[in-house]
Amino acid sequence: MRLQGLKCRMNDYERIAAVIRYLDEHHGAQPSLALLAGQAGLSESHFHRLFHRWAGVTPKDFLPCLSAGFTKRRLRESANVLDAARDAGLSGAGRLHDPLVTLEAASPGEIKTGGVGLRIQWGTAESPFGSCSLGWTARGWCHLAFHDLPGRNEPPEELKANWHGAHLVCSEREARTRAVEIFSPGLQKTPLRAFVRGTPFQVKVWQALLQIPSGSLSTYGRIAQAIEARGANRAVGTACGRNPIAFLIPCHRVIRETGLMQGYRWGTFRKQAMLGWEAASWSRNPSSAVAR
Repeated sequence: MRLQGLKCRMNDYERIAAVIRYLDEHHGAQPSLALLAGQAGLSESHFHRLFHRWAGVTPKDFLPCLSAGFTKRRLRESANVLDAARDAGLSGAGRLHDPLVTLEAASPGEIKTGGVGLRIQWGTAESPFGSCSLGWTARGWCHLAFHDLPGRNEPPEELKANWHGAHLVCSEREARTRAVEIFSPGLQKTPLRAFVRGTPFQVKVWQALLQIPSGSLSTYGRIAQAIEARGANRAVGTACGRNPIAFLIPCHRVIRETGLMQGYRWGTFRKQAMLGWEAASWSRNPSSAVAR
């Protein structure tokens, strides 16, 4: 999928989300293409083309990716990913694989001052999952959040709160360019850096999340075990909820043991769309799964 015509892509996501919402409300249904197209407010042919452009597969091939049975199977198949990463160590040359996103934590001093002396560029863009705001420094990404409404011409409140001492510079054109860098599958092998502020526990959770390849899934309990905090499932969930960089730090790949794709800071239907989008890509070429 190429990120061209970004305004159109936002409309695409809204229509896809409407279809996912319908499927969520009609468990077990086997909807026809005509019914799904109706939910999206499009003709069958237009909806089929839109969906394939967005997901890379047909609606028929995509729908199984949203089922609890599919996610349970992916959980079982992914079970050894974090175990292997934990055995090898989550850092150092011996780890399972090098994530395409490397994470640097802000120092206690940088956290205390809110980034005094730090220059942060920010902007808004469209993605396959709706409008988003982005923030980055010379040291890497520090903010990525999704929004149901288009961004206003001012820095996101979360970015201002987390980095209240930093100098924020609006760079809308570059933000749109960088959105392509993040969301285009054709560029998935480009290494990216993240610069985050968080507690030591939160940073450990986020580092563990980076070990989950695209197309794979994990649970809160498995993440807790991976960071040697067995039983800290709730704390892991809280850390996932405070992830400052959506999608790049893939907290959307953590689900419940039951296979339900619920509970996501930026909306359940967005989480389902992300997981279905990644699962469709993985199903086309399992060997190409990457940690992103």
